Amino acid sequence: MKTKIIIFILASSFLLTLPIQTFAASSGIKWQNYEQGISMAKEQEKKIFLYFHADWCKYCKKMGSTTFKNAQVIDLLNKQFISIQIDSEKQKKIAYKYGVRGLPASWFLEKDATRINTLPGYVDGPIFALILQYIKTNSFQKMSFQEFTKTL
Repeated sequence: MKTKIIIFILASSFLLTLPIQTFAASSGIKWQNYEQGISMAKEQEKKIFLYFHADWCKYCKKMGSTTFKNAQVIDLLNKQFISIQIDSEKQKKIAYKYGVRGLPASWFLEKDATRINTLPGYVDGPIFALILQYIKTNSFQKMSFQEFTKTL
């Protein structure tokens, strides 16, 4: 009888943790590798967000712990973009291809991988979310970012 109670308690404890684990897994940015991400963008007809970083980069770490934890940034990137994370030290050929000279560096590309714009350095979550809206809505084709923010 004791064995059945212990098994029941363990099973119940495990089941109670499932929603938390599922939520935690789904709450982050869905990063892709370069080749897969470029291919997915074409298939899904989504714009591409390239994020260049390195382990030694202080502001890359800050962007990872603040900007990329912002709920609105996560939602916009996961729904509207294909996000590709590139370690500039480990993927030097890709960083060289894009002419990355400083970190962090954010690139925005069309679904066919043509350049929309680049954004050097650290950007905090609320501003980054506005930039994603600006890119997502194709407002960059009609107006400056400053003009876009006045329309909000």
